[in-house]
Amino acid sequence: MDRRGFLLLLATGLAGAAVGRGAAEMDLGAPDLVAPPPAAAATPTGPGGLVAVPAPAGVVEEIPGRGNQLALTIDDGSNGEVVAALVTLVRETGTRLTFFPNGSYRTWGDNARDLWPLIESGEVAFGNHTWSHPDLTTVSDAEVAEELRRNQEFMRRTLGVTDTPFWRPPFGSHDERVDAIAADLGHPTTVMWNGTFDDARAIGAEELMAAAEQWFAARAIIVGHANQPAVTTVLDRLLELIESRQLQTVTLADVWSSPA
Repeated sequence: MDRRGFLLLLATGLAGAAVGRGAAEMDLGAPDLVAPPPAAAATPTGPGGLVAVPAPAGVVEEIPGRGNQLALTIDDGSNGEVVAALVTLVRETGTRLTFFPNGSYRTWGDNARDLWPLIESGEVAFGNHTWSHPDLTTVSDAEVAEELRRNQEFMRRTLGVTDTPFWRPPFGSHDERVDAIAADLGHPTTVMWNGTFDDARAIGAEELMAAAEQWFAARAIIVGHANQPAVTTVLDRLLELIESRQLQTVTLADVWSSPA
């Protein structure tokens, strides 16, 4: 699909999504649906024949190697229209994304049926970002574990994500204690970033594009958020920037497979 067609489809989809879908629906739970069982796993290969290697134990903040890969990673999910727009982006353009959702936002359940085939095809991947986004360094061991376990169950039941080595600490705040608990629960790879959309705050379209122009580069892991509507107004420009810099979007699962 060309960009004009994508923009028309996106505008239509957002108009429909605006009906009956709140922008920040916290702790309302997911719709009453259960993801279908995952298909049998294939040999992990990403775009261009990229072969995944075992996910490392510890902190990562960039893609290894010398390739032109770019990992766009999206946190939170408080805005259902943004989640829907990003799902449409993947489905209609082949852009690959990694999501780090908070399960307390019902927006993920609202979009689950559209996400299922993209998860099965490997066009999107997921990591754990906790259920409700607390600073884990300020809570007890039991609370850290509960936040991660509850989000694991949400991803398994609603999205069909049975396991992932990846997790991202809310606010980027973590320490050895928190990392060890996450690893014990099946998430040995703490994913940070070396580039950002700078949209953890209220932001305009031009500010977001300035951040993308600064940080979009080979082997970058970019952090963004499905919270602010500005990103939905510049998706075509982001695609043009990726194309002009000859970058190839990948999910983290394209680069790293199961834990070492």
